[in-house]
Amino acid sequence: MIRKVLFGLLLFLLCLFNMHAQEKQSNFAIGFNYGFGSEFKNKDYTFTNHFYKLQLYYEVKKTKHFEYEILLQPEVNFARHQLLNFYFVKPEDPDYVEKRVKYTQLKDIHEYVLNIGFLIRKPINKSCSFYVLGSVGPMITDTETERMSEGFAFADVLAIGFSVKCQKMEFDIRPVIRHVSNAGLGNSNAGYNTKNIEIGVSYSL
Repeated sequence: MIRKVLFGLLLFLLCLFNMHAQEKQSNFAIGFNYGFGSEFKNKDYTFTNHFYKLQLYYEVKKTKHFEYEILLQPEVNFARHQLLNFYFVKPEDPDYVEKRVKYTQLKDIHEYVLNIGFLIRKPINKSCSFYVLGSVGPMITDTETERMSEGFAFADVLAIGFSVKCQKMEFDIRPVIRHVSNAGLGNSNAGYNTKNIEIGVSYSL
């Protein structure tokens, strides 16, 4: 179902942006990223993930030295998580013995995210550039863990990247730091901190 929705959204945006591009040179680009990573090493839990992300770019401003873009990033994240330190669930928690048994089992987690980002790009030459990207957005997680309640949460991302442009195609790679939590809206809000690598390709419309 999610794949059909994302594919439909992609087709709609391609049609919309192509119509816009016929009128004048477009500031839009559309792309696709794949990423993977894991938690920062700790004694409490494991967390590995991989994800697929649409990238919808709009160039807001271009100066002599920098380019400024905003992004819309629908994402599906597939993660595996396990509690290692069962003392993380404290005796004062209701039914703590049952929760320790439940939470120490390996779990598959699906996250559905819609991040909005801001990107500052520094061109090196006509083909290559470095950039810094920050994004934040709402997400839905389908699995309760000791660190975060099921349901609504937020994903925060900070990345640096390098891209190479070839005509209308652009290829990039970005190391990423990602934090996920629910801002206290759920019973559990310790969240996850992960380091990821993303690779992607985009097309200027």
